[in-house]
Amino acid sequence: MQFQDSIKTCFNKYVDFKGRASRSEFWWWFLFSIVVSIVAMFISEYLYGAVILGLFLPGLSVFVRRLHDSNRSGWWYFLSFIPLVGAIILLVWLIGKGTTGSNEYGAEPTDVEGYQAPQMIDPGTKL
Repeated sequence: MQFQDSIKTCFNKYVDFKGRASRSEFWWWFLFSIVVSIVAMFISEYLYGAVILGLFLPGLSVFVRRLHDSNRSGWWYFLSFIPLVGAIILLVWLIGKGTTGSNEYGAEPTDVEGYQAPQMIDPGTKL
């Protein structure tokens, strides 16, 4: 999933806690949130507060959908309230590859109509 597609998807599904989110969708959203928050912080503290509030629900929903991709309940989000240990466990889960194929939360995020997986180039092929 490309950067623009990830941002559009997260805003379109800003309160959709069902389904799964790919690693690229989650991490592009994370990068977008950090950059927009930093820019807003330098402009105005009121704008920063508005940005944080505006990005909270889409961020939470993509977080939960990312947990669903690894076949975990969204309630595992509360593990983040355990200092250090919770954050490390969640980070490992968020970085890791999701469940291959369908799981109880839906089809694989890349298993959508029109998606074509990148092809590997044979090392012996001359370009």
